Amino acid sequence: MAKPLVAIVGRPNVGKSMLFNKLTGKRLSIVEDTPGVTRDRLYAEAEWRGRTFQIVDTGGIEPGTDDQILAFMREQAEIAIQSADVIIFVCDIRTGMTAADQEVAGMLQRAGKPVILAVNKMDATGPTDPDIYEFYNLGLGDPYPLSAVHGHGTGDLLDACFEHFPPEEDEPEEDDVTKVAVIGKPNVGKSSLVNRILGQERVIVSDMAGTTRDAVDSYFENERGKYLIIDTAGMRKKAKVDDRVEKFSVLRAAMAIERSDVCVIMIDARDGVTEQDTKVAGMAHDAGKASVIVVNKWDLVEKDGKTMRRMEEDIRRDLSYMAYAPILFISALTGQRVGKLFDYIDAVAEKAALRVPTGVLNQVLADAQARVQPPTDKGRRLKIYYMTQIGVKPPHFVFFCNDAKLFHFSYQRYLENQIRNTFDLTGTPVRITIRQRGDKED
Repeated sequence: MAKPLVAIVGRPNVGKSMLFNKLTGKRLSIVEDTPGVTRDRLYAEAEWRGRTFQIVDTGGIEPGTDDQILAFMREQAEIAIQSADVIIFVCDIRTGMTAADQEVAGMLQRAGKPVILAVNKMDATGPTDPDIYEFYNLGLGDPYPLSAVHGHGTGDLLDACFEHFPPEEDEPEEDDVTKVAVIGKPNVGKSSLVNRILGQERVIVSDMAGTTRDAVDSYFENERGKYLIIDTAGMRKKAKVDDRVEKFSVLRAAMAIERSDVCVIMIDARDGVTEQDTKVAGMAHDAGKASVIVVNKWDLVEKDGKTMRRMEEDIRRDLSYMAYAPILFISALTGQRVGKLFDYIDAVAEKAALRVPTGVLNQVLADAQARVQPPTDKGRRLKIYYMTQIGVKPPHFVFFCNDAKLFHFSYQRYLENQIRNTFDLTGTPVRITIRQRGDKED
């Protein structure tokens, strides 16, 4: 993509996520006084001096650590550094320059990228704290005093970044980008699937449940089109959401569903549909999102000739409200059938955005009423005057009738099925509104 990329790096707990939130103007990154809260790279857009650019918040770099998660975080930060046009290196005035800061500075110098040195937590107004001058010893030029909490110094910091942006070019519109949220309970293989799609270690993968805490965006292009893949934190049962970070993660996953076009709902083939799975799928359904049900770890299941059919029947029974969603059996680990996923994503996204002319809809309505007459109650018959479509993503239809009380749910379901079958609305929920004569049409 043509937009410049600014990476925020530094050792843990120096205020990187707070700075990220301040620069983007949104509470996108989890901010908590616990080292290691930001584990993956997290992207957002920002604007400065009329130029739109991307910012990536990274996990804290711990040079030489043996901890598995911290080692993963260091690798993620290194990938962000290699991808960035400009790097903001955040240090902490309260702790002063540390040996870890010097090691990170050396890593940045070897990367050969422009580095802006920001010394954070300089929250007091007035004369500059003289302790800032020790950071010249890092060999990265002038340190910029910064208060990420209050926003002091962010303008000068962005001006310095702006000077290193590549020449502005015609940047592509992102209206044609399909946003795909990968959702599911913890440890179901969401990050492994994202990494398989992207062909790189884009998201931390570990067999420890809850490794991904933030919803992480990855831009991806293939021969089929442009996609934004959102890897979300696994959603636990509410009883287990017992600390603030986990609560943020559930909220972040819900936000990811809300801004997506398509939800890939992942289920563990070994567990089948669990109570957590029904809640996750229900969130996507209630949000009106086109969905694909992906059964992962299919390579680990002992099979006979009817195993897949039995699993499909179980899923249809347990997720009966999502009968419209196609089911795909994959192995993110081996890559089995992962290539077919985009066929499903494209198909359900197209159906969710389908618009049907009013004339065509009313011909379908007339045919449906001819087959099955509208219901009666105490001698009064339901009369449906016409229908029209008022929205997409999901398709939203309005029926105008003489009396909404006569429009029984069973007949509403019948008409919905007629619409689904006629226009093959696979993968998308359908919204129906009933209005009776005299109601306003807006």
